[in-house]
Amino acid sequence: MKNTKTPDHCDPLTSASGARFDGFFAAGNRRSYSKESLLDARARRIFDMTETACQAGVYPYQVALEGRSGPWVRVEGREMLSLSAYDYLGLIGDPRIDQAARDAITKYGTGTGGVRMLTGTIDLHHQMEDELAAFKGTDQAVTFSSGYLANMAVVQALIGPQDRVIMDAFSHRSLVDACKLAGVQIQRFRHNDPASLRQELENGAPANRTLIIADGVFSMDGDICRLPELIELKKEFRCFLMIDEAHATGVLGDHGRGTDEHFGVPATDVDIWSGSLAKAIPAAGGFACVSQELSIYLQHAAAPFIFSAALCPPAAAAVRATLAILRQEPERVARLRANADFLRNGLRDLGYDLGASATPIVPVILHDEATAAFFAGHLRDRGVFVTPVMFPAVPQGAARLRLCATAAHTTEDLQFALDAFRELR
Repeated sequence: MKNTKTPDHCDPLTSASGARFDGFFAAGNRRSYSKESLLDARARRIFDMTETACQAGVYPYQVALEGRSGPWVRVEGREMLSLSAYDYLGLIGDPRIDQAARDAITKYGTGTGGVRMLTGTIDLHHQMEDELAAFKGTDQAVTFSSGYLANMAVVQALIGPQDRVIMDAFSHRSLVDACKLAGVQIQRFRHNDPASLRQELENGAPANRTLIIADGVFSMDGDICRLPELIELKKEFRCFLMIDEAHATGVLGDHGRGTDEHFGVPATDVDIWSGSLAKAIPAAGGFACVSQELSIYLQHAAAPFIFSAALCPPAAAAVRATLAILRQEPERVARLRANADFLRNGLRDLGYDLGASATPIVPVILHDEATAAFFAGHLRDRGVFVTPVMFPAVPQGAARLRLCATAAHTTEDLQFALDAFRELR
């Protein structure tokens, strides 16, 4: 455990991140939100909330790390326990991954000079995609510049206005935006409620094709989709199924293969697996693991594959190195699960509302936005660095602190956090 004593020059409940706005929110600074302005009334809430947080010294976002991420980080001149990062397997800074990235830069450089469709593909991309597909148990994988773009690419390339999407109400924003781009009609079913999904399948406007969409692990609540029932309904109604594995890859299943391994179902029962290469896998990019037929189509029809820069060589190398470590060290996944259970059980014993969390994502639901911001500030004073999540990422009245356990945390680290939560309770 690191020394977290607050230096003499640090005032409690003061965050330097708001200083990035360089006095914009100084008292008396008037703003107009008329309908003729570029920023209309929709901006008012954002500016009012940000102004309040900055003036109170608790603006919680874009806090700059003064070094690499990990279980402990240096923030604003202090060592703090990091408890909101996505490095689920604790692999950021692993020397094997760092060396693979350095070797890739030596051989290929920092970029590829083009998009994948034209001059941007290198053999490292093909090797990475072959290994991703083998890891997930699908024919092939296609990779993109981010997980967000992977979802945009797949939905926009496959679905159109003549079709419909029936989506879990808590699905990630990237999936909603993808449907809007595709111009497809969206129906929502109640979160993790197969009966509601059945009702939506039986109703709604006529459509050529129906695509069911859900997250494997829901990013704001930390619960797991009811995959076997989704597959059953998909087959019964002869539609298609897409699961976003951004927070399930490296997390669920004995080997971290994701939601299918967690439930013991064949990966091929799902038509499209999408996900991120920037969470448990400490690189950048996103993927779609699909059949060979869909892979060939996406390579020639998905706009982000055709028009966006290819994944940089060090990121591709880092993905390959991470997959190798997962094959060799599945105990990392078990350690992650044990740490998540320890943190979750400890917070529940203290009386905190964690919703239905069953994964390393542990939301501490505080409801009120100001309470969440000030709570994060008080935790920072005690050496625990967490971030609050507010509307529109979650519904109004559902503000929370989103904690993330990792395999790199020790029991002592997590107990240190629990002690801070006990004080604030």
